[in-house]
Amino acid sequence: MSRQGLVVVYTGNGKGKTTAALGLVVRATGYGLKTLMIQFVKGSWRYGELTGAERLKPEFEIRPAGKGFVGILDDKLPIEEHRKAAEEAMDEVESIVAAGQYDIVILDEVLVALGLDLITEDRLQRVLDLRPAGLHLVLTGRGCPQSIIDRADLVTEMKEIKHPYQQGRKAEKGIDF
Repeated sequence: MSRQGLVVVYTGNGKGKTTAALGLVVRATGYGLKTLMIQFVKGSWRYGELTGAERLKPEFEIRPAGKGFVGILDDKLPIEEHRKAAEEAMDEVESIVAAGQYDIVILDEVLVALGLDLITEDRLQRVLDLRPAGLHLVLTGRGCPQSIIDRADLVTEMKEIKHPYQQGRKAEKGIDF
């Protein structure tokens, strides 16, 4: 039986988009599906999912492709460096998607990269066009444009109701990173 791949979007201002994608990874790994996560924007910190991914090999791999969080925290890089990293990541994504060597490809924070004008919407649409019929493609990040929602098979919006940051609490290891 041939699989029909899905385009899955996790978006919204609430927390949990990457976490939802990683939950999907755990499920897929249980079935022996080969999954790759390419992380846009993230990249300069060592965070828990990188270490956790080591435990899910060989079925799961993460490739940080960004230069770090753009314009926040300790970012001092020119926007051009972030844009170059995102464009190089999209070159890699196009090759990987066209090759069809994975069952699932997750583009983590790609929608943030789009919202920051690090990549173009046309470029992301081209990835959707290249997607083989059996590939599950997962897109995460805030601010998903309607044109991508229209092409997706499954869209989940995370809605923030309450967050510890609002009470002045810092990010927690294992929860936030």
